[in-house]
Amino acid sequence: MSSVIVKREVVMRSIVTENLRNQLMAELETAAQEVQARIEQLDFQTRSYITDLQRTNLQQAMVVKKQVEAEKKRHEDLKDALAERRAQVLELVDGAEIVRGTMESWVEVKVGDNLREMLGGVEIVTKDDEIIDIRQRAADEQIEDDTVQRLISEARNADA
Repeated sequence: MSSVIVKREVVMRSIVTENLRNQLMAELETAAQEVQARIEQLDFQTRSYITDLQRTNLQQAMVVKKQVEAEKKRHEDLKDALAERRAQVLELVDGAEIVRGTMESWVEVKVGDNLREMLGGVEIVTKDDEIIDIRQRAADEQIEDDTVQRLISEARNADA
């Protein structure tokens, strides 16, 4: 066998523009609204249950109430983090590159290839959703944490 196909990471980067800033702000606002809706739903769904439980088992009602409050606090913390991130998005400088996320791609490696270079990954750079560059990333380069996308994903998956 002289070659094999393996997975590697592809980093998605975007050039900051007014359009990107608006898109990120909209995504963060939507995520914050979803988190707020979950808080309200949790409060609504548990209020009558806890009230009924207090009549029969006060101790268990207190335990359940404490668990619900902890879950609401977790959602509130996420909402605060999203608000902080919105402020950071407003400070992004036009023309700067930010990491939007990662995905995987397949690459064929063969005898004689530099494995470190081949698995180092690829970066796709976009500007207003148009690909403007595709780069080979060195294997030892660190990818900065993409907090915006991570927070949006956490908000969408908060009840999982």
